[in-house]
Amino acid sequence: MYKPIFLAAVLWFCISLNSLADDGYKLWLDYQPIQEAELKSEIELLLGGVYFFGENPTFEAIKNELGLASKSMLEKAPTYTEDRLQNTRLWIGTRAQLSQVLSLTKQTEIKALGTDGYWRGTVELDGKAFYAIVGNQPVGVLYGVFNWLNSIQSNTFDKSTELSDAPKINLRMLNHWDNLDRTVERGYAGFSIWDWHRLPGYIDPRYIDYARANASLGINAVSLTNVNANALILTKDFMKKAKVLADVFRPYGIKVFLTARFSAPIQLEGLKTADPLDPEVISFWKKKADEIYSFIPDFGGFLVKANSEGQPGPHEYGRNHAEGANMLADALAPHGGVLIWRAFVYSHEDDVDRHMQANNEFVPLDGKFKDNVIIQIKNGAIDFQPREPFHPLYGAINQTNVGMEFQITQEYLGQATNLVYLAPMWEEVLKSNTYKPSPTSTVGSILEGDETGQKKTLIAGVSNIGTDRNWTGHLFAQSNWFAFGKLAWDPEAPSEEIAEEWIKLTFGQDPEVVSAIGEILMGSHEAAVDYMTPLGLHHIMGRSHHYGPGPWVTGGRADWTAPYYHQADSLGIGFDRTDAGSGALDQYAPEIAKQWSDPNQIPEKYLLWFHHLPWDFKLKNGDTLWEEIAYHYDRGVKEVREMQETWASLEPKIDPEEFDHVRQLLNIQQEEAEWWRNACLLYFQTFSKRPFPTDIEQPEGDLEYYKSLMFPNAPGI
Repeated sequence: MYKPIFLAAVLWFCISLNSLADDGYKLWLDYQPIQEAELKSEIELLLGGVYFFGENPTFEAIKNELGLASKSMLEKAPTYTEDRLQNTRLWIGTRAQLSQVLSLTKQTEIKALGTDGYWRGTVELDGKAFYAIVGNQPVGVLYGVFNWLNSIQSNTFDKSTELSDAPKINLRMLNHWDNLDRTVERGYAGFSIWDWHRLPGYIDPRYIDYARANASLGINAVSLTNVNANALILTKDFMKKAKVLADVFRPYGIKVFLTARFSAPIQLEGLKTADPLDPEVISFWKKKADEIYSFIPDFGGFLVKANSEGQPGPHEYGRNHAEGANMLADALAPHGGVLIWRAFVYSHEDDVDRHMQANNEFVPLDGKFKDNVIIQIKNGAIDFQPREPFHPLYGAINQTNVGMEFQITQEYLGQATNLVYLAPMWEEVLKSNTYKPSPTSTVGSILEGDETGQKKTLIAGVSNIGTDRNWTGHLFAQSNWFAFGKLAWDPEAPSEEIAEEWIKLTFGQDPEVVSAIGEILMGSHEAAVDYMTPLGLHHIMGRSHHYGPGPWVTGGRADWTAPYYHQADSLGIGFDRTDAGSGALDQYAPEIAKQWSDPNQIPEKYLLWFHHLPWDFKLKNGDTLWEEIAYHYDRGVKEVREMQETWASLEPKIDPEEFDHVRQLLNIQQEEAEWWRNACLLYFQTFSKRPFPTDIEQPEGDLEYYKSLMFPNAPGI
């Protein structure tokens, strides 16, 4: 019984919509008035006669969206008709509902699109033409409607052109690292939007806005709570709260997942053990799964972080990851649930290069996981660094379902004060050639599952969403939420095309605006890498809060210190992962290991990730390594200044509130880029003992001052 809850939230949303300022709250769903006369006339005609084949909560969500869009674009509400022939112009329904007017060829084509696929185009009946949006299931129709509305807003709609699409990934998921007290680990946009204290009685209208935004991108799953899990989320009181969110999200095709703390049997039931082979533990999890499904019949399953960074897991009982995951998977299996097990595992007690530890754990277990288990692997082997080579687990395990974990929130990329468009980085990873299981395999093709016969596919992203009015802290960080959804739907989508679509939906059609903001977005990631971690440097940020530079950080466990990774000394800099060093390169395919083992052949963007090289090592352009490091840091600062100038040129064309918001944050980004450059170059110079190139802006400040900076109240800790 979720329809009353859903309709109540919709009502609250509609009441408050007109009072919203141009502050980014509407995201890319800010349906601007249609300016082009011919297009406006066409859309008025279509929305003047809308026929729905049947009723269900998802169709109610579609009607809500059409109402919002029509009132904003045309200043009038849609007209719905019960006569599908006389006054109808737009048909909306499932393939089965429209089977009488679809040819067998068209029905076959649409059926092949699967549950979430859709088709839109013109059909004819009794000599009359109708525009139809069709899916195999209501959720596919929903995605088709959002796609149609996007085409109107981006001025690309053509009634004479047929269009069909379907996702290449089954589970397209946001991972919220939200705590039950509403703090957000690595969150930089305020507090958690989940108001656990007032749930289940109070339903924030923002929950509907959140669902609309995700559905518009095809995101169909959400893990509500931090992977550093709190067992209380599995209690009956919190199940009642999670049920309300599941009810709100269901019409938008979104399933709820929860993070499961491995030690929950001890904490919630008072058992003496959480051993995954213990009968009482097995019984606990089966009963717990049954209980959750009694509240949420379409519950997605569990996401688990185990035996990593102090989290409990099967290793404490002499069991391996497969035994731990399979026990939970068995509890979910009767209900069709999925167990997502994170591969981000490493231990400070293990002296092996941290880059290698996940492979060492999971490769021997390949093929031993249950069919409803997905191993969720980060894009790189360390931890969401500004740039990482792809994780060697991709291609190394081929008999187990694997999924991608990207980080949308900018933990290591300037957090919410820096403008960094992440799609080029994700595209770089997805297009990386793994050479396994075939010579043409890429990370993206492995995730799609066809090469390995993988049935359950997943791309997850760590959310950057919070209570800030613009949702993501930085207006431009919305582009990363948007881009994540697009790449989760289609890992082969070009980041430049995604950027252009987001710009048009957010800022409008002006060619100068589209071009200038596109230039800012597409250059922003490389700029950040330049002023933070060029040439494969990594993990040199401040301790704990990860804010700002900290290449000098020492003390405590080695793999949480910067020198562990940069290895700077009087002879050179970089982490040797060749056979002469840790040997981590051997975890990749031989074709990669051979090329990357040669410092003259490896892509220079990964150079210091895999090689410890002399300061005077000559790069391809003739510069020494020390000079090239300095040039990159200097270039990064200048690239941020160019972003500032480009944004300033758009002031007459951008909403004043949005313009000033971005302007101020770009000023902060410039200061932080200079801080990174100055601190890192001054620090590394203490080892290189070489002067800075004369043709760069000379680093300023005192190294000891930079080292003394403390940020105990930085957000996201």
